[in-house]
Parts: sequence; C-alpha cells; structure tokens
Amino acid sequence: MISTERMAAVDANAAALGVPRKQLMESSGNAVAREVRAVADPGAEVALLCGRGNNGGDAFVAARFLAAYDATVHLLGRPESIRTDIARENWAALGAAEIPAETVTDSADLSLGDPDVVVDAMLGTGATGALREPERTAARLANGSDATVVAVDVPSGIDADTGEPTGAESDPFVDADRVVTFHDEKPGLGALDAAVTVADIGIPAAAERFVGPGDLLALGRDPDSHKGENGEVLVVGGGPYTGAPSLAARAALRAGADLVRVACPETVAREVQGYSADLIVRGLPGDRLGPAHVDRVRELAAANDVVVLGPGLGDDDGARAFARELLAAYDGRAVVDADALRAVPEADTDAELVCTPHQGELVGMGGETASDPDERAALVRSFAADLGHTLLVKGAVDVVSDGDAVRLNRTGNPGMTVGGTGDVLAGAVGALAAVTDPFRAAAVGAHVNGLAGDAAAEAFGNGLAATDLPDRLPEAMRDE
Repeated sequence: MISTERMAAVDANAAALGVPRKQLMESSGNAVAREVRAVADPGAEVALLCGRGNNGGDAFVAARFLAAYDATVHLLGRPESIRTDIARENWAALGAAEIPAETVTDSADLSLGDPDVVVDAMLGTGATGALREPERTAARLANGSDATVVAVDVPSGIDADTGEPTGAESDPFVDADRVVTFHDEKPGLGALDAAVTVADIGIPAAAERFVGPGDLLALGRDPDSHKGENGEVLVVGGGPYTGAPSLAARAALRAGADLVRVACPETVAREVQGYSADLIVRGLPGDRLGPAHVDRVRELAAANDVVVLGPGLGDDDGARAFARELLAAYDGRAVVDADALRAVPEADTDAELVCTPHQGELVGMGGETASDPDERAALVRSFAADLGHTLLVKGAVDVVSDGDAVRLNRTGNPGMTVGGTGDVLAGAVGALAAVTDPFRAAAVGAHVNGLAGDAAAEAFGNGLAATDLPDRLPEAMRDE
C-alpha cells in the first residue's frame, strides 16, 4: 500500500536511479492494454478518454498496444496544452502511427458511440476538487454506457488515498468496473466496488528504500507565507564548545527555517553571535548549561517549532541532568544530538524526538549495530520502536526509522568524518522537522546533508571542513 504523495516521490526517485519516466509510461500503458484485452476480445470497440497529463499519456501508449481492437483516443483538451514532454511525445506517436484520435474542446462535441470498453485516463492520483468540463460530461457518458469501464490508476473524481469523491455529493465521478494501478495499491482503492489490478511497471525497490530527490517534492514553500511560518528553531547547547551550536544554527537557516535562535551560556554568547549576524542568541547565566536553566530554556522552547538539543553541550553530569530534565518537562518536537543523546533512554518525555547518533552513540544509548546493512536497518527499526522516537543513525549508509518505516541514505563521503558535520545535520533536520513529520525530516536531512558534503568534497576533497556544508544546503535541497 502506498499513498499518492509517496508514489510521486518514488516515481521521481526511480528517474534519479536511471529509470526514465518515459520507460515507466510505456510499461504503464502496456498494463492498461493488458487489462482491456482481459475483458474484451479482438475487434471490440474501445474508447479511451484521455486527460492532458501523464495519466492520459498512459492511455496514448495503451492505444498502440491495442492494434487488434477498434480503439479511438479522445483527448479532452487541445494538444498544445498537454502538460508533460513524454505525454506529448506519445500523443505525437499516435498521429505518426495513424491511430484514430480526436480532440475534444467542447463537451457538447463528445460522443463515445457504443463502445465495449471505456478507458478512463482523464485525471490521475494528484487531482483534487470536482470534475470540470469536458471531464464532467465524459464521466457521465462513461457511467451511462453499457461498456466495461477500466480506470487508469484511479477513477477520475475519486481520491486514491481515501476512496471518497473529490467533489461534492452531487458531482459526478467515474464509476469504474476495473482499476489498473501501478507499482502498489493506493489506500482508497479497496473501498471501491471495482476489481483492482496492481501492475509492476519496473520501478526498482531502491526507489522506495533509499532517500532520493523525490522525497523533497512535498517541501515547497507557500508563496504567500509570512515570517515564521516556515519554521522557528531553537538550538540549545554550547559552553565547552561554540562552533557546534553555531554550525547547527547556520544549517537550520540554510535548510529553510525563517528564524533560528541559540540558547547558550552567556560566557560564549558573544562568540556564538560572531559566527553569523542572522542568529538570535540568548545568553544564560554561567559557563555551562545545567538543571537550573531548564525552566528558562523550556520557556524559550515554547516560542519555537523545534528544539535542537545537544550541539556543544558537553558531557559533564550537570549537562546530562539538564538534557534529561528538559526532555522530561518538554512536550514539543526536538532533534537530539551529541552529548544529549545519552539522556534519551533515561528521560520520561512526552516530546516527539528525532535522535541523530552515530553508531557508537547508538550503542551508548542501548541500541545495537551490525556491519550488514540489512541487519543494521532491522536493529535500528527495532530500537526506534522500543524508544518510541525516530532514529537517524549516521554511517557510510545512514539508517532512518520511526519504528515502522525504514529509509536508507547513501549520499555523503569519507571526508565527512571531520568534526562538525553532525552538527550541520542536526540543524538541517531541525529546520525540516518544523515543516514536516519527523521521519521525513530525518530522511531528507540525511540526504541533503550528504549532498552538501559531496559538493564540498568536490571542491576540497578530503580536506573539506564542516563550515563548508551549510552554504551548500540550499542547492542540495532543490528537488530537480
């Protein structure tokens, strides 16, 4: 079972792995044609109702595989408005192959005749709202015919995730007899009174297993958003170290947070501020964070979407007690890194955590690791389930799990063993956790941090420094 949002990510990841979308469309169209052949004999009349996106493109391909049938393609709209290059190419192929095709720009001109099969390829899984013309009329004609109606991926006018109509109760939708969906079943299709076929179209398992550019697709910024709506992050740490909280804070800014604050001991506040004028620094009394600071930090945390706890905190008894007591008192979302990680198993917390240990820190928390990637992934998943929090375990291949789903990340390079890259990762995950769920934040954070590291390695080789990464995060976060 796969959601429509996740399916879009997997499609893009497959393309990044070298499986062209055009090849996937060819496989999808072939699967649609197989379904038509399963319900009708050669010579039967087939009407293909096609939209202007890739759903329609699947049906353009299907028409080429239906040479033994009396098939006609009905394009709902003008050819020049077809939205993707691969759909346009397959539309052009119909003309070159002299396959009957007509364009419908006025619903009053649409006539299906008396087909044996109607293929609904008008709208795909991403469509929302009520059907508009000419799709509205096309849906009524399909439903009113005696034909077997075969829907491509999802019946038009139905939400593939819920199985409910996308419009109002009175709005039409396609009442399909059969649905051909691709790669995996969508959650809402089981609620339909239709036979569902899941077609394997050649998407590799790695497109789901590994984080890729598709995982960034849902992270776009609302053009009408205002300051603060794209995340406010509080980095808590520093004392023995000043670079670590500064790196985390700068990374959070570069990963898209609108506002980043740093809570640190007042003895290092000026130095932390000196790393960037963009940071808002809150100095706390003394030269180390300890239990006496918990109430003030919790107060500061309440004004932010996410806390990044641990960078540069130190591992003395007071710092550990501070981390444990803060987690016990905090019920928001936090990324926990470095010296604060050991406090997690000890803390009785209502907070929603993303923990970012390397394998040694994981063992220090009570987890286990292994050299075999699959075994390591299983161990991380089990420990995440025990903790009740999301884990991002750093390594040559990062493992991310929330105790249920598991994702691996293989961006990054050996040069990133240099100190500070983990602080950059924690900050990036913090910014992402302000705008999306913890599991996705951890997976995407690992991916873009590794890409930034790869770009730095291209420039500096194994001589890269952690300070080379934050400014490379924006380019890494582009989803092209």
